[in-house]
Amino acid sequence: MKMLEERIRAEGKLMPGNIVKVDGFLNHRVDVALLRALAREFKAHFKDRRPTLIMTVEASGIPLATVCAEEFGVPLLFAKKAKSDNIEGGLLTSEIMSYTYNKKVKLIVSGEWLSAKDRVLIIDDFMARGEAMRGLKKIIAQAGAELVGIGIAIEKGYQGGGDGLRADGIDCYSLAIIEESCGESIRFR
Repeated sequence: MKMLEERIRAEGKLMPGNIVKVDGFLNHRVDVALLRALAREFKAHFKDRRPTLIMTVEASGIPLATVCAEEFGVPLLFAKKAKSDNIEGGLLTSEIMSYTYNKKVKLIVSGEWLSAKDRVLIIDDFMARGEAMRGLKKIIAQAGAELVGIGIAIEKGYQGGGDGLRADGIDCYSLAIIEESCGESIRFR
């Protein structure tokens, strides 16, 4: 999606550790008009999949997933990274390695809100190695629900997460795939 690629080039920052920082418009300070355009693009791609639920991981994917849930007219469910006292209904969990925090994280969802009748579309702001997506995929399988696709705003294509999911037969649709990021330059696929 050219509009997103242009925003990344204009406002994104390359940080040490191969981090692409887009917090000025996507996942800290949020450009809601941009999120609406991204949500419409995801709806155009996934509309025939008829999702009944949008799912993401807290925290930075929540704004985009919220706008997508509204666009599809379905609820949003996000996996928490820490158990709180108000989660009940049988816990569905998966342990992942967080690229951002460089540590293991346990994803938690209440079984009260995810069941075998659900057709789940995962939406997230960023994907590197695909660990969070694989964690959500495991939780969806634990519930007996159906994963109908994965929508990613920005994918680091050179880290293989999306390619691995696609090789598993998952419709993983990324709006901007970064092929290379070094120095001050970003090259898209």
